[in-house]
Amino acid sequence: MPEAVETLDGWYALHDFRKIDWTAWKLASEDEQKQALNEFQELYANWEDVEQNRQGSVGLYQIVGQKADLLFLNLRPTMEELTDLETSFNKTKLAEFLIPAYSYVSVVELSTYMAKGKDPETDPELQARLRPVLPKWDHICFYPMDRKKGEGNNWFMEEKDERGRLMYEHGMTGRKYAGKVRQIITGSIGFDDWEWGVTLYAHEMLQFKKLIYEMRFDEVSARFAEFGEFYIGHRKEKEDLNDIMSV
Repeated sequence: MPEAVETLDGWYALHDFRKIDWTAWKLASEDEQKQALNEFQELYANWEDVEQNRQGSVGLYQIVGQKADLLFLNLRPTMEELTDLETSFNKTKLAEFLIPAYSYVSVVELSTYMAKGKDPETDPELQARLRPVLPKWDHICFYPMDRKKGEGNNWFMEEKDERGRLMYEHGMTGRKYAGKVRQIITGSIGFDDWEWGVTLYAHEMLQFKKLIYEMRFDEVSARFAEFGEFYIGHRKEKEDLNDIMSV
């Protein structure tokens, strides 16, 4: 049987997509709106404190298109912390005006292909990749993906060395975009409906299209990749939500 690749696992991730219930928000009183926004500012400030203390990370994004309006992305050392975080958010006044649109639960993941024998507990580069501070870049792109498991092309039946070769070639394409696109790969086998989540960051939105299009021609993508829905958006500070919700 083909050999499974061990993974290095870091912080847990929750991509929480919400739609704004504009009808309910417009019917709310000015006091209710202020209460909701002020309470959110306090909660988000707590999330930022967690990031400052290197116990997690947080990002707020305004999503383009009809799939969602907002993305709240949080990383934490344990799944229990994410559960408590989500529960606390759902109890806020603001959450009364938000409709869950999509969520993705996963864990930051590196394969041993990438580690190359380094000690994940002491190597600074691996530590930074397993427990990342979310980039403060302008734009975000998220999508889930699987590897094909059909009779013709079954990723999990390929030999380990062959999978390593394919992923190395794939990585070489990504290196062309160093400084233009940053990525965080999260594993979700056993956690969510897809096998991996890909979160990309860029200062120029068009770089997402260029990178993903070029990668479609890599053998590993052309033969084995299956993609879920794509979500794109723009990074926001917590204070920006006041303008977003202004009516």
